[in-house]
Amino acid sequence: MRHNKAINHLGRQAGHRKALLANMACSLIQHKRITTTVAKAKALKSYVEPLVTKSKEDTTHNRRVVFSYLKDKEAVTELFRTIAPKIADRPGGYTRVLHIGFRQGDAAEMALIEFVDFNEAALAAAPKAAAKKTTRRSRAKKAEAAPAEEAPKAEEVKAETPAEEPKAEAPKAKKAAPKAKKAEEPKAE
Repeated sequence: MRHNKAINHLGRQAGHRKALLANMACSLIQHKRITTTVAKAKALKSYVEPLVTKSKEDTTHNRRVVFSYLKDKEAVTELFRTIAPKIADRPGGYTRVLHIGFRQGDAAEMALIEFVDFNEAALAAAPKAAAKKTTRRSRAKKAEAAPAEEAPKAEEVKAETPAEEPKAEAPKAKKAAPKAKKAEEPKAE
């Protein structure tokens, strides 16, 4: 059983693992996107996201804490100056991991890890999707707000399709006729 074994050791000793994650985090901060294996990307995500959260508040203490993890002045400066202001309103989930296939040599599953707010392609596509936002609920609210406008539209549709109207009314008339006869018969007696 694997109870309380949440950390992926990545097949390395503790010192090697810390150095690996620190170097990958510095590369991610400087380049905004890196390609690595899926296991390393997932480990890096849990390593770098608390550091990004710390960078939201620019204090000497937070800079020293982040530096103790990264051990790179340029990466710390980049994190606090460019990344932190851009993600200030985001409540978490600063990175995304995208699976990109398998490596040629050993067929290891590869992934691309990137900062969400620094992907120009996704940011360019997002305003189009936000502007198009229409749902059935919004139409239903409009229909309730303006019932007088909807009624003429429904009548116009019926008037435009006269072939469909008699078919719809004919079964109703046949069903109504026997009920009317039964209702008339007791009155006649």
